[in-house]
Amino acid sequence: MPQPSPIGPLGRRSLLLGGAAAGSALLLPARSAATPLLARSGRPMLTDGVQSGDVSASAAVVWARADRIARMYVDISPTETFRKVRRVRGPLLDTRTDLTGKTLLRGLPAGKDVHYRVVLADPDDDSVTGEPQVGRLRTAPVGSSDIRFVWSADLGGQGWGINPSRGGYRIFESMRRLSPDFFLCSGDLIYADGVIPSEKPLSDGTVWRNLVTPAKSKVAETLDEYRGNYRYNLLDDNLRRFNSEVAQINSWDDHEVINNWYPGEILDDSRYTEKRVDVLAARARRAFHEYLPTRTGSDDGRIYRVQRYGELLDVFVLDMRSYKDPNTPGLETVSDGGVFGRRQLAWLKEQLRVSRATWKVIAADMPLSLVVPDGAAVEALAQGDHGNPLGRELEIAELLSYAKRNRITGMVWLTGDVHYTAAHHYQPSRAAFTDFDPFWEFVSGPLNAAVGVEPEPNPVDSTFGPEVVFSQGAPSLEVNNPGFGYQYFGEVSIDSGSRVMSVRLRDIDGGVAYTVDLPPPG
Repeated sequence: MPQPSPIGPLGRRSLLLGGAAAGSALLLPARSAATPLLARSGRPMLTDGVQSGDVSASAAVVWARADRIARMYVDISPTETFRKVRRVRGPLLDTRTDLTGKTLLRGLPAGKDVHYRVVLADPDDDSVTGEPQVGRLRTAPVGSSDIRFVWSADLGGQGWGINPSRGGYRIFESMRRLSPDFFLCSGDLIYADGVIPSEKPLSDGTVWRNLVTPAKSKVAETLDEYRGNYRYNLLDDNLRRFNSEVAQINSWDDHEVINNWYPGEILDDSRYTEKRVDVLAARARRAFHEYLPTRTGSDDGRIYRVQRYGELLDVFVLDMRSYKDPNTPGLETVSDGGVFGRRQLAWLKEQLRVSRATWKVIAADMPLSLVVPDGAAVEALAQGDHGNPLGRELEIAELLSYAKRNRITGMVWLTGDVHYTAAHHYQPSRAAFTDFDPFWEFVSGPLNAAVGVEPEPNPVDSTFGPEVVFSQGAPSLEVNNPGFGYQYFGEVSIDSGSRVMSVRLRDIDGGVAYTVDLPPPG
């Protein structure tokens, strides 16, 4: 039987389940429940739970981190009893990747729950193992099957960290209870440019008390400080439980590096000794891939990709940071960059053109028509009402026109970034630019951060004819934080019979704030 090769942040070689075909995989008896593996001195242990991500109909990535140099193994079973397992030999977890590693599982059954168990072994003696941890993932279907997923953004921002006495990151428990097929993170999964203090006073006279760590006591500049931001979030019980049961699709936004960043930027910020954003972004990108179950490793580093979920859904994950042009007032009349870059835009057009999925979710890390200022410049795409598309809007106009010419239907945009939840409908009859077909955009977040204040947290640019059908943040500055519960996530379900997409915008406890059913295109 050929020896599989590891996939991890330092490599992208394929890892086969016991060989070239799933049927050749080694079947091992499960360990007796009467002889559990105990944590003993000298036995490698898992430190931060387990995670899975970038799931397809036949493959998935499983992530883990060790407390010392160790060999990663993943046992796979169709049931939670693990009576029969398929064992996959994963990478060596060592200090080059901060003891993290990822194993690519292949040959999985489509549209099924897969139970997995991560075991760490001494690198010199595979019989010396630590206590395993179990997880579950659901593979994508190949045909038409019901789909349910959740999405949100913005975790641990503006000094609002993990408060165990108030339930920690309890929004993850609300999402877990829905048993989604996957979680789509629209970015700002960490706030590398923010400090988390031990206490934050609340307007009702109580105090929000954070867990604190050295990595969150200053802005991240070094690779280990970026890594420490991910380690901080993994201290939360709710997040670790969620990670073990729900596969992820992760994108990034600005706070994974620094607020409002763009390539080539030189900082004027006294908190930073390293002023070159390109240097910071390279370190941040490496930490991103080391600590998340992405299929891409940091040697490649590409974030944009497509995840396919059978006949009903394709998810197009965008990277609107790595190729972004500098922030200006956004009044350029000729496109000179934008947020996609020419290569990514060409990729997106082609992937949309060949997609046969009923619904095409555009997973964007910034909203299309909400004006997000950066001093006198604009940070996102919209620059205010100036008639025809200008600046970065030219790139969006090009994409929307292409979609109309090529009869690309079923596009729905999902995003975060602005720290409130909203539903926007785009209609040419309301727009200055009219060469596109109507579509919806939904905004959600934050997961655990400060919240935008109603009634209109961000001004709306009318270039593409958006109607704000629904918007909800916090009612006042006095309560715009997780201490008062104004946190949001979105849920999308697609019915395999009717092909209707139902979108629900939910609050921190899972209550529905807004819902709409979208009929299938055609």
